[in-house]
Parts: sequence; structure tokens; C-alpha cells
Amino acid sequence: MKILTLSSRIITQRSPRVRGFTLIEILVVIGMLAILSTVVLIAVNPLRQFAEARNSQRQNDVGTILNALGERLADNGGSFLQPALTRNDSCVTSLPATSTDIAKIGPDLRPCLVPTYMSELPRDPLNGFNKCTTAGCSGTGENYDLGYTVAQDATTGRITVCAPSAAEPSIASSTSFCLTR
Repeated sequence: MKILTLSSRIITQRSPRVRGFTLIEILVVIGMLAILSTVVLIAVNPLRQFAEARNSQRQNDVGTILNALGERLADNGGSFLQPALTRNDSCVTSLPATSTDIAKIGPDLRPCLVPTYMSELPRDPLNGFNKCTTAGCSGTGENYDLGYTVAQDATTGRITVCAPSAAEPSIASSTSFCLTR
């Protein structure tokens, strides 16, 4: 006959201890992750990254518009106006001498450039809007403002296309971007 004592009974009836994380350990890890993610977010600065991406797009768009204008001038013997036999009457006859918005109510470049020199006019990634669905924007309510400006120097004939919205508030040293040819 086996005699069990009270102390042996308690020892034998106990289940093995389950190992795990305590609440304090979990809270400490969560706090460390929060601090680490905050430091990474500050270092990466997503607002600045997005602003730089928009400015890069603006630089490409300004170059594209300027190239299309240059091709049109080259095709028409240095004149913006087409010869009378192939004239598109909805096209502007000349570019403005002062910096003017490229828009339906400004110098409407769409009928001059689309679809011959580019498939569609690019718009500013933040401030431009384009509601045209057909070349020339002939219907009512079809309006656009690219968010870019154009000017042609009267004496030299050089064309300048600018992106005034390139002065992003999240980039301290940013200014408007212009390209002249």
C-alpha cells in the first residue's frame, strides 16, 4: 500500500507550467515598434517623396509640350501658323508673348498638337484638369487647363514652357520650373 502525503499530491496533480509572453513584454515590444516606425516615417518623409515625384512628372510634361511645339514649328518652316492649304482654323495663329496658361480659354494648343504631335496634352499632376474627350474640345462643357504656361519671345522666337505649380510647399527650396528652346 502506497501512502500519499499532502505535499506529494499537490506536486503530482500540478500540470506543467505553460510558457508565454506576459502583458508587460507585449506592451514593451509594441512600444518599441511604434518608436521605430515613427523614426522611419520621419526619415522617409512621404510628403516630400510625393512632391518630388510630381515635380519629376512636371519636368517630363514641360519637355514633351516644348518638343511638340518645336516639331510643329519645324514642320511649318519656323512659323507656328500652318500654310493656308493645310490650315486648321481652330488652331491659334501664334503663341503669346507673355506667360499665359495653356487652357481652352488661353492659347488653345490642343487642335494644333493633338493628334499630330502628341496623343494628348499632359496636365499638371496636382493642379491641371482635363475634361476634353475629343480633339479640339468642341463640345460645351469640355474645358481644360493644363496647369502649365507658354510664351514666345517676340525678338528671338524662343519658346518657354513653365510649370508654376512646381513650387511645392513640402520641398523648401522648390521653385517653378521653366524650359526654353
